[in-house]
Amino acid sequence: MKLRSIQGRMLLLSAIAILAALGIAGWAIGGVLERVVTEGIDRRLDAEIALLASVVDRDGRVDRAALAQRAGALEAGRGWRWRIETPQGAIGSADRPLMHAGPHPPGPVPNPGAGPGPDPDARPGPDAERERGPEAIDGEDAGGHAIHARRLTMGAVTLFAAAPRAVIARPLRDALVPLLAALAILAVLLAAATWVQLRLGLRPLGRMRAQVAAIRAGKASRLDEDQPVELRGLATELNALAADREAALATARQSAANLAHALKTPVATLALGVRDDPAKAAQVARIDATIRHHLSRARAGMVDARASTPVAPAIADLVQAIGRLHAGRGLSIATDSADVTAAIDPQDFDELLGNLLDNAARYAGSRIWVGAHSQADARWLDLIVADDGPGIPVAERERVTQPGVRLDERGEGHGFGLAIVRELAELHGGRLTLSERPGGGLEARVALPARH
Repeated sequence: MKLRSIQGRMLLLSAIAILAALGIAGWAIGGVLERVVTEGIDRRLDAEIALLASVVDRDGRVDRAALAQRAGALEAGRGWRWRIETPQGAIGSADRPLMHAGPHPPGPVPNPGAGPGPDPDARPGPDAERERGPEAIDGEDAGGHAIHARRLTMGAVTLFAAAPRAVIARPLRDALVPLLAALAILAVLLAAATWVQLRLGLRPLGRMRAQVAAIRAGKASRLDEDQPVELRGLATELNALAADREAALATARQSAANLAHALKTPVATLALGVRDDPAKAAQVARIDATIRHHLSRARAGMVDARASTPVAPAIADLVQAIGRLHAGRGLSIATDSADVTAAIDPQDFDELLGNLLDNAARYAGSRIWVGAHSQADARWLDLIVADDGPGIPVAERERVTQPGVRLDERGEGHGFGLAIVRELAELHGGRLTLSERPGGGLEARVALPARH
């Protein structure tokens, strides 16, 4: 199974490296310990051979009286054995035969500093054999028990001293068990240290991911470029990508807005001019529907999911602008907005609210109310614009949101204001609802997604 996590891959590689390193270390330490223990046993066996050699004269005769005096030093414990082989016979431990029949290992390598090697045709004497020292033999006794022995040949005399292999295995096992436990603890500590190191080392990636998510959610516009050296270039490139996308989106939105404004007035004028000719009026309506359809598709593709607009400041600015435009009417505009943020581009919000306020200012008697509050579902908010004008009959409320429809032919306007509001609200997933204000007048309520 392919690991898709960088942290998982690095943890796996670290675990393999740790286990391999500790395995090699354990093997090497075990080898060193075995050599040290074996050398200790060899020294003990060599001391026994030295005792045996001290009771053999140059002619190969055994001084049995001296051997009897030294027998106590030769009996090291159960399984320890010795033997002297001479042309006259063998003398040795009484428990069991020393070695199982089998091939002998090669003899020791001569000391390179001892001068030229011996003549291969000359038989070495006892002194030469003694100087060469004992050789190691590993094998089994006649009972199948593993033993470790040392052998020294002095002319026609061969001396053996052997110990059970268990005397090497036992201290080795006693040393390796705590060693392996220590290595296991060390492996756990190294794995924990590696995990902590990876968590700390990959934390900048987590922070960068959170910053990218904030940009996508509209809470930020760029990444913090104060990153580790390995990530600094990536942060710079992502910021450049976001800036390019923002510029392209702004250009496309402006082009769509310019096209919409450039077409709506001529089409509305044309519709008014041919309203008495049903055939021509139908064609103009078809042209208008086609234009609006493609403009809606273009604008929908340019909706910025990261956009956000603080509602209260935007309301304050537009109320001030509408107040100046209709200053001669003496309108009173009251605002009541909570501290909410709409998930909509500021330009779209200004166009939506501007059309609602302009429509209310045209028909209000003297007062307009503007407010924005969160719904019970905090993911949405309500933008409300109400006036004390004549209102709209229930039967006409759906039709009045269609492009070019005007219920009152007096004054300026082309009947596109409420249509634009509905279109923008639906573009962002919301909806426009028209109802009668308590006390008379019109209340326009727009549900918009909220940004947290």
